[in-house]
Amino acid sequence: MDEHDSAPDVVPGYIDNKDAQLRRLRRIEGQVRGLQRMVESDTYCIDILTQVSAATKALEAVALGLLDDHLHHCLTHAAREPSAHLDDKIAEASAAIARLVRS
Repeated sequence: MDEHDSAPDVVPGYIDNKDAQLRRLRRIEGQVRGLQRMVESDTYCIDILTQVSAATKALEAVALGLLDDHLHHCLTHAAREPSAHLDDKIAEASAAIARLVRS
């Protein structure tokens, strides 16, 4: 477990957008279930691929929103708090960006 996972006083950066993020994720869940139904009903491959692309873009939008929230909330907090290890938070954000770019 990471130190930020176990710290009870750390508020996630997305907390102000939590309901919107949950709505997006539920919508994506519905898209994935729709994909399963499409495969079960032998839908044309290209139509399935189109829907996979839509679900992928929706997940990317969630990821970018979370990253934006992290940069605005967590990095701002780390910059203001001398004990918050700003360099570690920047490295963490850079690694997250690299994962998103590679995916």
